[in-house]
Amino acid sequence: MSKVLGAVAVLCLAAMVLLTVADVLLRAFFNYPLRGMLELIELGLACTVFLGLPAVFLRDANLVVDVVDQLARASVVRRLRLLGALLSLALLSVMAWQMLPLARGMYEFGDVTSDLSIPKIYYWIPVLLGVVASAAASLALILRWRRRP
Repeated sequence: MSKVLGAVAVLCLAAMVLLTVADVLLRAFFNYPLRGMLELIELGLACTVFLGLPAVFLRDANLVVDVVDQLARASVVRRLRLLGALLSLALLSVMAWQMLPLARGMYEFGDVTSDLSIPKIYYWIPVLLGVVASAAASLALILRWRRRP
């Protein structure tokens, strides 16, 4: 699942790059900007960041400061990684729990963006999916930790 979400994130990133280049070229040569560019970039950014998160968790590619890793024994570092995964699972679960009513309210209200009238639930879908999948990835890291010696 993380590979599929990661592939979608890459496609969204490529679309953002292409849209930005097209907008700059159209502005420079024809004085014709793309309408709703900011909204499209916001949507692409939400997809890129949040759909890419589960792969980051599973690859253990989060940004870390490894000062303790150099000073402590391997068993202490291993426990700290478990603590980080547990905290990630807890925080991501709370985030999903708090975001779900907001997304539901936005869907029921029918809120749309100002320029292109894109339903704002389309912004929430990748965010919620990414947060829930990242929580699942954290759970997978915790289960993987238990199997390692």
